[in-house]
Amino acid sequence: MNKGRVEAFTDAVVAIILTIMVLEFKTPETAKWTGIIHQLPYFFAYIVSFLFVGVAWYNHHYMFALALRISKKVYWINNLWLFSMSLLPVATGWVGKFPQATGPEYLYLFVFIFWSLSYLWLSDAIRKTPEHVHTAVSQKIAQMFPFKFLSSIFFPLSVVITAISIYFYPALGISITFVGLIILSFLTPSDSDQVSQ
Repeated sequence: MNKGRVEAFTDAVVAIILTIMVLEFKTPETAKWTGIIHQLPYFFAYIVSFLFVGVAWYNHHYMFALALRISKKVYWINNLWLFSMSLLPVATGWVGKFPQATGPEYLYLFVFIFWSLSYLWLSDAIRKTPEHVHTAVSQKIAQMFPFKFLSSIFFPLSVVITAISIYFYPALGISITFVGLIILSFLTPSDSDQVSQ
């Protein structure tokens, strides 16, 4: 399968997701600063989700740059991964509108879990494509921090801790996600800015 076409499709969907999220910003009904201040909860949720997409795209790009071939299986799992990410604007908008409610935070956590599991499956499918088994491609993907974290006991533990935190203080859900994404943005492979198509 033409890897470039799959990457172009992925990039287009990601761009649409980001566009939908920014369109959730409403023009204030007043010329006073209070109009913008009322938008701050959504702005924070938007920042977290923008970072979410940015980190996801960077790691996705690295894996696809390493890949020698994109199989039909990888293509469909990639679509599932994109579908999970396409739910982000709804979760972001809901959290931004009701930052102190548990329901929106649990939806955001669900989207994060769905995205994480589909990303893990995608990573593993690329690793297990026949051309990649027992090669540097498979080894490099296995050494990526997201892959190691998501396939370890620490991922379900972090989900449980976040779910409990949301129950007692809802805003902790998106705050914990924000901190985790900042950490992920720094823990990229050392050669991630040197791979070529």
